[in-house]
Parts: sequence; structure tokens; C-alpha cells
Amino acid sequence: MAVLSKIRQRSLLLIVVIGFCLLAFVVGDLINSGGFKQTSKYVGSINGEDISYEDFRAKVDAAEKSGQGSSIQAVNRVWDQEVSIALLQEQFEKLGVRVGENQIMDALKQSQDIGQNPQFMNAAGQFDVQKFKDFFQSSPELATALVERENQAALSAKYMIYSTMIKAGFVTTEADGKFQYELEANKVTFDYVAVPYTSVKDSDVPVSDDEIVAYMRKDEKKYKAEETRELQYVVIEDKPSAADEAEVKKNISVLVDSLKMTSRNQQFVDANSDIKYDSTYIAKKDLPAQFADPLYNLATGEVYGPYVFNGFYAISKSLGRQSGINAKASHILLSYKGAMRAAPTVTRTKEEAQAKANDLLAQVTANPASFAVLASTNSDDSSSQQGGDLGFFTKGQMTPKFNDFVFGNPIGKIGLVETEFGYHIINVTDKQDGVRLATIAQRIEPSEETSDEIFAKANKFELEASEKDLATVAKTMGLTVQPVANVGALDETVGQYTNQRAIVRWAYDKKTNEGDVKRFNVPAGNLIVKLKKINEEGLMPVAQARMAIEPILKNEKKAAKIKGMLSGSTLEEAAKSSKMSIATATDITVQSPNLPGFGSEPKVVGTAFATAPNKVSNVIEGKSAVYKLKTKSIVAAPKLQNHTSYITKLKAQSAAASGQIIPALKEKADIEDNRLDFGY
Repeated sequence: MAVLSKIRQRSLLLIVVIGFCLLAFVVGDLINSGGFKQTSKYVGSINGEDISYEDFRAKVDAAEKSGQGSSIQAVNRVWDQEVSIALLQEQFEKLGVRVGENQIMDALKQSQDIGQNPQFMNAAGQFDVQKFKDFFQSSPELATALVERENQAALSAKYMIYSTMIKAGFVTTEADGKFQYELEANKVTFDYVAVPYTSVKDSDVPVSDDEIVAYMRKDEKKYKAEETRELQYVVIEDKPSAADEAEVKKNISVLVDSLKMTSRNQQFVDANSDIKYDSTYIAKKDLPAQFADPLYNLATGEVYGPYVFNGFYAISKSLGRQSGINAKASHILLSYKGAMRAAPTVTRTKEEAQAKANDLLAQVTANPASFAVLASTNSDDSSSQQGGDLGFFTKGQMTPKFNDFVFGNPIGKIGLVETEFGYHIINVTDKQDGVRLATIAQRIEPSEETSDEIFAKANKFELEASEKDLATVAKTMGLTVQPVANVGALDETVGQYTNQRAIVRWAYDKKTNEGDVKRFNVPAGNLIVKLKKINEEGLMPVAQARMAIEPILKNEKKAAKIKGMLSGSTLEEAAKSSKMSIATATDITVQSPNLPGFGSEPKVVGTAFATAPNKVSNVIEGKSAVYKLKTKSIVAAPKLQNHTSYITKLKAQSAAASGQIIPALKEKADIEDNRLDFGY
């Protein structure tokens, strides 16, 4: 009672203390969770123009609903679109690119659902703008949708103008054509001495990390790298043991006699199989390849197995065979204006199509061997590229009249059938029989005991790898460390494992430090991942750059050693001092600067053209060797009246420049990407 009395006397103080403790707890939690961190409401910005999170999220949701790829793929696709549009809009404003209503409508009509929609066609089969407008003004929802489509069409029309302006800036002159001709046709013949880089051992010219970095700093833009994480990981698969597999085999083996005796095949299969009964007939080509012969030739009522396929133990009972379950045919389609899916280029009438079909039928009936040629030159569908061959198909797969002709006639039958697509000259070329099987398949999977052992092993590895070297622990436990995976902030693939966004998010979490280890569940079992290294944005990691840069630096060092071997003022002296022979390159062009045994050496060939006949060049550092040469002769190409073909070739090359617009704009843009701050 005395204690209670004292508490009552100090109740106000107690309330204050408890309140302070609660406040401290809440504040501490806010600080630790980043509650007081200033978070941008923008998912990013491009050259100072912000992208609102709300708009971005809405577009990502729409992309996800389209079902094209994973969530992070939708995020990346929308981000790329937003960046591209922002950069292009900036260019349009700078250049004053504008489009009118007619240009927007032309862009809209490029979409098949608008330009080829019969609903918007007049009696003459032409696109009717008024019908189009009336349709989209018939409800507020359609009117809103039209505004969005018009905005997209306006952007497309502006881009066409912009890209046309860029293409127009690439002018190819007669002088350009002449220069290209001379690059291809002027020829040089020269003697040379070559000392290959391979004559110096790699071990004699080591390349340090500092030298790699110094080389990258000469062209930092080329070797720029985004922030990445290097991950080491070990896979502990959740797979069945030999005992588990033997148990499944035992369980299914005892069903063989019962399956053979039963007359209630569907009920017996469904009661004992992990895969439900399939009543369809199956062609031999669709059976498991390694068991196709015994299953296809199995006598009715007999049972084959147990056999293993796709992670199942199975036994199969033959329920008989049926002929002609699949058929193969070729056709020549003669479409006409107004027929279903007729291309806009088809202008013939129905009567004209029928007349032509009858004419072609007479030709192929008289000479069946001509079918493929006639199909390739006359058929109005894509099968013309295969000589009309449609491959194998099942009953009901084709339109009814086509289906009835093929499956109702023998191989070799040729005839004419009319369908909603037009007139078909059909040649039945092959048929396949099929078997019906009652198959009991039981999945080979780890038992509960095996899964528990695997889980315990994975947890043990995670704990030990957190305190010791991952490779050492893996070796002790008989496991293999997979090659290091280098992942970007918005990647979702770790090594060979896709859809692993959780691992990437963990690696980029500010609470995750180099050396941290964590176990993740994947379809294969367990991935125990270690954050090996954090590569900040800047120069490419040395380990990554070494593969490309080290050979260059080694060759530079080898060249320094080799130069002293090519002493003397004549080729003969250089050959003697280097212990190499003199070789001859005959009629070499700048366009094709290949030297026998050494490959492409443009610097060497360029030097040969620039060196006066009978003069010896200085030492040349080539791609494969160090050279000294003496030009023997230079033969100028015959003069041409015009260089049209060369101009055409150069124009074709410059036409590809429009594809570099976005990458070039991105390279110069100031792009801020805050997607990680929003949990992507």
C-alpha cells in the first residue's frame, strides 16, 4: 500500500517520464527509418524538367497491365520513354517544330486500328475523318482517349519532321563519292618487316591497376560506369535425394498392374497422378523424344514404364491409335477487296479472284510440282514465302471449310475452296496418326525431411559465411562459388537467376555493407549472397576494364622493346637485326587493309600510301606487330565520269544516323534518376 501511495503522489512525474520515453522511441524509429529524410516528390529530372512520381506510377501501372515483361521491366521501359520524350520535346521547342491538325490526323491513320478500321471508312472504302470524329465524340471516355492518342500522334509527327531535318543535314557530294572510290580502288604495293607482339612474353610486360586507371582517365567518358554492386553467391538447390527419387519410383511401380487392369482409365489416372488425364490423341513427334518409339508402338491395353521425363516418374497405358489427327497442307490464297483480312493493296473483285483461282487450279492439277512456285508468286498471304506450306495443324485449327477439305481428303488431293478469306487452292501434303495414352505422372520432389536438411545447410552456410571467407566456407561444405555478378541499381537478374529484384534491392540498401551476407529463396532453392564490393559511379572498375585495356598497354610496352630490334636505315638491315624476313604486300587498298598472317593493319597501309616509292618508313606500331616498310609502287584508280554508286553507298550509311539521335541527346543531358528512393 505504501508503494501505491508513493506512485499516486508522483503520478504527474511518472506520466511525463513515460511520455518522454514513448516520444524518444517514436523519434528514434523515424530517424532510423528515414522518416525525417527529405524525399523528393519527383522520380527524376531531365535537364531540370521534373518527372512527377504520380504520373510515372500511373504509366508504370498501365505498362504492367499490358503484361509485357516483369514489373521492373515496365519501370525501365516507362523511364526510357519519359527520358526520350523529354529530350525530344526540348529539341522541338528549341527548333520551333510545330504540327497542324492534318499532320496529326496523318499520324493517327498510321495505326491499323484507326487507318484500316472499317468503322471509319466511307462507301468508297476511303478513310472518313468525320466518321472518325463522330465516333470519338460519342462519349466522354472516348473523347478523353482521343486527346491522349492525338498527343502521341503529335509527338510522332514532330519526330518525323525532326528526323527529316537531321537526315537533310547529311549531304553527300560528288567529292565524297570520288574520295570513297579512291579509298576502295587506289592500290599500294610495299615490302615490309614485321615483328609480332607475340614475340615478347606477356610476363615480361606486366600492367598495374594504376596504369589501367591512368589509361581510362585519358577518355573518362568512354570508360564511365554507373554505380554497381559486385555479388558473390552460392546455390544450395532444394532438390530430391536419391532416396526421394527411389520412393517415387516405388510408389508408381505398384500401380502398373492396376492401370493395366482398370477400365475406368480417367478416374484411375486423376486419382493417382499429378497431371490430369488427357483424352487427346498425340502425334509421335509430340511424345517425349527418348520414349517416342515405345510409347507410339505400344499395343492397346499394354503399359510402358516407369520412365522419367521433365522431373516426373511416369507409366503410360495405350488406349489405341487414330489416323489423321494432324494434317499438313499448302495453299494459294486469292483474296479480293472486302474479304476478311484482305491487305489494302488487294484491289481485285470477288469475280476476278475466282477466275484467277480457277486458272491456277488448272495449272497445278496438270503439274502438281509447280505448286510451290505458283504459291510464291501468286498467294496473298505470308505462306507464299514458304511456297504456300502451312505446316502441320490439328482438326479445328483452320476455318471450317478449309478444315473439312484437308481432313476429308487423302494425301495428294488438290482442290479449290472458298472461305471468308477468299479462294484457296489447297494441296493436302501429309497426315499424322496419333495415340491416346492414359499416363500417371508423379512429380519427383524432395521429401519434407530432405527439404529440412537443405534449409538447415543453407542457414548454416549463411551464418558461417557472415563471419568467414565465403569461398573457404563453400569449399568446406562441398559447394561452388558462382562467378561474380555485377548488378545495376535497377537490374533484376543475378547471374543466371531472373526476377531477383529483392536481391538487388538488398544490395543497394543503405544498411547493407560490403561483406554482408544474406540468404534468399529462389525457385531452385537457396541463394546465399555476399555483397563483395560497392562500385561508386565514376570510372569503370579496374577488373572490368582490364580485359579491354590490358592488351593495348601490353602491346605499347612490347612495341617499346621491339623498336630497338628494327634498327638500320634499310629493310635488309632491319630484317637482319630483328631476325625476321622481308615480306611483300601487293595491291592493298585503304578500304581493305589486310596483311597476310596479320589481319587488318590500317595504320601500316596508310603509312605505305604516304611514303614515297623506294623510301623506308619509320617504325610503325600496328595492331598485331611492329613494322618497317618500303613502298614499291602506288597505282591510282582509273578516273570515272561520275561516282553515283559510291555516293549512294555513303547515303545509305548516313541514313542510319537518325537511330543515334536519342543516344546522342542522352549523352549530353543532365539526367537525375531517383527511382530507387521510391522503392523500385
